[in-house]
Amino acid sequence: MVPTPINEKALTRTLLDVLIRAGLITVLVLFCFEIFRPFRDLMLWSLILAITLYPLQTRLMRRGGHKPGHVATLLVLAAIVILMVPIYLLGTSIADSVERAMVLVKDGAFHVPPPNAAVADWPLVGEPLTELWLLASTNLPDLTAKYLPQIKHFSLGLLSKLAGVGMGFLMFIFALIIAGIFMAYGEGGSRSAVQIAARVSGPAKGPKSALLCTATIRAVALGVVGIAFIQMLLVGLGFVFKGVPGAGLLALAVLLLGIMQLPVTLITLPVIAFVFTTEGASTGTIIFAIYVFVAGLVDNVLKPLLLGRGVDVPMPVILIGALGGMVSNGIIGLFVGPVVLAVGYQLFWQWVQDRPDPEPQQGLLP
Repeated sequence: MVPTPINEKALTRTLLDVLIRAGLITVLVLFCFEIFRPFRDLMLWSLILAITLYPLQTRLMRRGGHKPGHVATLLVLAAIVILMVPIYLLGTSIADSVERAMVLVKDGAFHVPPPNAAVADWPLVGEPLTELWLLASTNLPDLTAKYLPQIKHFSLGLLSKLAGVGMGFLMFIFALIIAGIFMAYGEGGSRSAVQIAARVSGPAKGPKSALLCTATIRAVALGVVGIAFIQMLLVGLGFVFKGVPGAGLLALAVLLLGIMQLPVTLITLPVIAFVFTTEGASTGTIIFAIYVFVAGLVDNVLKPLLLGRGVDVPMPVILIGALGGMVSNGIIGLFVGPVVLAVGYQLFWQWVQDRPDPEPQQGLLP
């Protein structure tokens, strides 16, 4: 059939209308994204917290018969009160450590004690560590002058990281408040999530995809981020009460290792060795060593209880999500990255495994 000029004109007009509509929609989406981008991480964090805490809210609503808004407000206030005490202790520890170091350096009273003879017997690092430690105890100005560029670079990086950590905790409080608003409308939000998933994946697969995303978020948030935060609080409070230098910074290192699924004993064992080297063996140091060592292994008990209830996410996915999130978005990405990457991983494998059944082949007619 040869197209007539009228058909060609109608086809051109229809195609032009489609292109104009697509262009307008693209401009609108890009403009909305630019407006929403400053709040992206905050809203993601709020959504993760709301999904994680929503089962607790529903449980409290069943027992007390209160309204969703009242229960959500109570949960947010309780979480803020519970978190502010250890965060305040760790923050004051970091501030005291920095202030003490600045005063000692300014007054010239900073002195490094000589190393213990047992340090030289440590495997691999014993001899070079003893030489460096001995030089610092005998001639600290020369050692400082030798490594001054590295010290300056490390100090600037450390200050910027501390500022980022402070901003991250402040945003966490705001995210917790916004999560309370989400939980107050949790039932409607759950229906909206299922409707969006059904619109994207189809009516048959939509509820399954929404349930998978919810289970993944709760599993990673509780089994990875939550356990790492609990470890940071337990180990960090032990460091603070014992008076370990830089206890707040060490606690943040514990949090980082916990989220990246690395053993916290990389921090606790050197600290225990440092305490025994400087203070010797006593009842206090032995109790401190036992407490810190057990607190560093608490994830082995909590992970089967929390992570086992959700979905199985491989450790490399969590590690890559934590590292990539921290590099791209700082301390906030450290929490959000593993959750987002785990959700993407689970959705990808659901798409791979959910293949349509092959249609039966009809035999050839003789």
